[in-house]
Amino acid sequence: MRLKHFNLSVGSQIFKAFSDESRIRIMYLLFKNKEMCISDLELILDFTQTKISRHLIYLKNVGLVTYRRLDQWTFYSVKDESGDFVEIVMKYFEKNPELINDMNTYRTLFSNRELAINKIERKNRKYQAK
Repeated sequence: MRLKHFNLSVGSQIFKAFSDESRIRIMYLLFKNKEMCISDLELILDFTQTKISRHLIYLKNVGLVTYRRLDQWTFYSVKDESGDFVEIVMKYFEKNPELINDMNTYRTLFSNRELAINKIERKNRKYQAK
């Protein structure tokens, strides 16, 4: 399912969402990594939880982001309906040094198993072993 009602009002709200550098960085990470939680974004972007939450709420209200809850974590991802549009926009940012740095930080944290999804997987394996 894709954006069906892309009119002037919807379009202006989406472009406003991409007018903020912090929201672009969040969207880029969500786009590249499929889903992330606030604590992961905090570690990678070095933003406060409040700042990330505020931007995620904005992105959710515009219709670019969705979420799911798992234990105490809430995982955010690019909404399926807006996936094609986000992919087109993100292609323009692929060579941006700041976004490349964000992805490198993500890879380092992932390899060190500091991200929430890895904590949940370890917890589940621990309970399954009992």
